[in-house]
Amino acid sequence: MKKQKKRMKVVSPVMTLGLFVLAVALLLGSSIGGTRAALTYYSETYTSRIQMYDIGVTLLENDKAISWRNYSSAGDETWDIQPGELLKEMLAEGEALALGKKYQEDLKVRNTGTINEYVRVSIYKYWLDEDGKKLRDLSPDLIRLNLVNLGTDWIVDEEAGTDERTVLYYNKLLYAEGQGLSETAPFADSLIIDDSIAKKVSQETETNGNYTTITTTYDYDGVSFRIEVEVDAVQEHNAEDAVWSAWGRRVTVNDGTLSLME
Repeated sequence: MKKQKKRMKVVSPVMTLGLFVLAVALLLGSSIGGTRAALTYYSETYTSRIQMYDIGVTLLENDKAISWRNYSSAGDETWDIQPGELLKEMLAEGEALALGKKYQEDLKVRNTGTINEYVRVSIYKYWLDEDGKKLRDLSPDLIRLNLVNLGTDWIVDEEAGTDERTVLYYNKLLYAEGQGLSETAPFADSLIIDDSIAKKVSQETETNGNYTTITTTYDYDGVSFRIEVEVDAVQEHNAEDAVWSAWGRRVTVNDGTLSLME
């Protein structure tokens, strides 16, 4: 005789929402040293010319500014960094995350500095267990952040990509406010947690006399997912050298359009 029992954690809607918001906390940190290097890479003559200017970027989620980084080289070098949280308002109060449901997630970048700039976005997706350790056996592809405007506005840097990370370059110059287009086209428009994750199970069979017990454990039981977005910018002047200095990537800029070198 066989009997089967299934184990699945039951969490209240309120706890589900709380865990979900925590899981997608955004830290807009990036490499401060890298961006500063782009500003101080050139001669003392050029450095003195930019003392009065600021470079800054803001991440927009569904047209709301949620995180920003601004750098000022006037007088003492200072940073204004404001981290935020992605998906914080995606779920209504008391609503549980639904597998397979499409949620609006419109992401783009705004130039909030006073000089024209080129921007780069790095997106990280991964899973964590209950102890906060990365899970390598759950694919980041199950976190389906739908990327848009690829090839027309945003360029995917295949050389920098991994299973967890996607690196995008905006191929157009992003102007300071009042000087031209200061916002990028969206690089994402929706988010779905693939419902195929619900089919990922592990089974253990235990025989005791005439009885066989099959224990089925859902692989996603107790896990959480993370999405992180980092935004960087370099100034327009000598952009090819600035990108190489700050990000270690060879690019070409022709008539304001940025292209990656193979």
